[in-house]
Order: sequence, then C-alpha cells, then structure tokens
Amino acid sequence: MVGLLGFFGAVLAGFWAIIRRPKRFRANAVIQRFDVVGVRALGIIGLMSFLIGIVVGQQGAVQLQQFGAEVYTINLIGRITVRELGPLMTAIMVAGRSGSAFAAQIGTMKITEEVDAMRTIGVSPIEALVIPRIIAAVFMMPLLAFWSMLLAIIGGGLFCWVSLGIPPLTFIQRTAEVVPATDLWVGLLKAPVFGFIIALAGCFQGMLVANDAEQVGLKTTAAVVQSIFLVIVLDAVFAVFFSSIGWI
Repeated sequence: MVGLLGFFGAVLAGFWAIIRRPKRFRANAVIQRFDVVGVRALGIIGLMSFLIGIVVGQQGAVQLQQFGAEVYTINLIGRITVRELGPLMTAIMVAGRSGSAFAAQIGTMKITEEVDAMRTIGVSPIEALVIPRIIAAVFMMPLLAFWSMLLAIIGGGLFCWVSLGIPPLTFIQRTAEVVPATDLWVGLLKAPVFGFIIALAGCFQGMLVANDAEQVGLKTTAAVVQSIFLVIVLDAVFAVFFSSIGWI
C-alpha cells in the first residue's frame, strides 16, 4: 500500500508536468484507451447488468410477495441498481477486464525493456503509459456506470412485466417517482473515483514486473485483486459519507 501511495505521488507529478507543458499530452493514446476501456466493454457490461436486474427483481419479488407488496419490487430494483450495483458491478468488470490488461501490457513492456528505452530517450513512462490509461478510465467509468444502471433497470422491468404483470409504462413512472436524483448523483460520483483506483492499481502492478515472464501473470492477478479490494473499501466509505450528509 505504501508503494501504491508513492506511485500515486509520481502520477500527480506527471499530471503537473503535463499541465505545465500541454504539448506533452498524448491525445491519441487517450483516445485509443477510450476505445479499449469504454466502447469494447459496452457489450459485456450491458449483458451482465441486464441479467443482474432480472435476478434482483426475482429475489426481491419472492420476499415481498409474502407481504403482498410485490409492487415495491420496482423500488428495490431502481434504488439498488442506481445507487450501488450499477457503479460497483461496473467497477468490478472494468477491474477484471481493463485493469488486468493495463498490468499485462505495461508488464510486458518492462520485460522487453521498452520502459527502460523510454527513460533512455527522455520520455517519461508515467506520462506516456500511465496517465492516458488513468484519464480514459476516469472519463469512461461514469458512462459505463450509467449504461449499467439503464440495462439493469430494463432487465428488472422486463421481469416485472413478465412475472408480476406490471406494465412497462407503470414501471417507468414508478421508477421515476421512487428513485431520487441524489441516488443518480451518488452512483455517478463514485464511478470516476473507482476508475482512477482501477487504472492506478493496474499500472502500478505492471510497473512492478521484473525480468521474468511469470511475474506478468502474478502482477496481473495482483492488480485485479488490489483494485477490487480498494473499490469495495471505497464504496463502504462513500456509503458512510453520503449517509452522514443526508444523501440516503
């Protein structure tokens, strides 16, 4: 953890260097990472979220039917997916998909001595490799989280229509009534922070790879475990914070 904090300081120094000299910003690298982190992840995140919406609806309906309160399944689906499951499940998927890729890519470049070659010719690996990945993760995570929320609600709405006989229009109107705007803001505010942590952990573990091919696999695994752990810890911290300021 201490090493990660030191790496965080190096990343901040890299951002400051780019702010001072904007010509050093690599826009093409960021755009490429947008495609990898965001566009190519839409399918798997959408499918996962759609199925989770159905599962949440089914499990909630089973419990609420005991009290004759099946209509409140809409409340459950809307609030839990927008506030918690949307950003959290998106973060876990991005950690497993993109965070691991960051670690593997940078780790392979370490083994082939490309990172050392960059330093030799005066190019900062932090600016060239790490910062574009962090920027892409930070900007794409809110969009992916919103996509996840939308697909989860659609999945839950389909379940309510097929199994509970709740028409789609009623489901949409009820969802708009019971999901406050603060829930949406909470979910969207969490997402970029999660994206930053995932990219930071992935790049950090990639930079730790030594001259051994086995290290790439080990550090890739470590990147996924570390980022998911930090995301869950941060989610708990966010829950306490937002509750303390009344965003319940």
